Amino acid sequence: MAVTVRIPTTLRPLSGGASTVQVEGATLTEVIANLEVTHPGFSDRLLDESGAMRKFVNLFVADDDVRYLDGLDTPTPAGCTISIIPAVAGG
Repeated sequence: MAVTVRIPTTLRPLSGGASTVQVEGATLTEVIANLEVTHPGFSDRLLDESGAMRKFVNLFVADDDVRYLDGLDTPTPAGCTISIIPAVAGG
């Protein structure tokens, strides 16, 4: 079940400069694990030491914020798009 992961500019060095990558996984947890295998460093940027999503990173599956779905257990159907959106702060 391949999905497309959109990589933000700040994380593209980890993906070899690619703006999107194809990854297998039935849930967001599996997608992140497989993303880490093919492009090391993503888990550290997306997950904290306990394996939970970092607060400054937003993950969307098919335009829906996973914090309002099933979190890391959110299903990732074949062909869907996952977007990694770094939080932006300002003042």
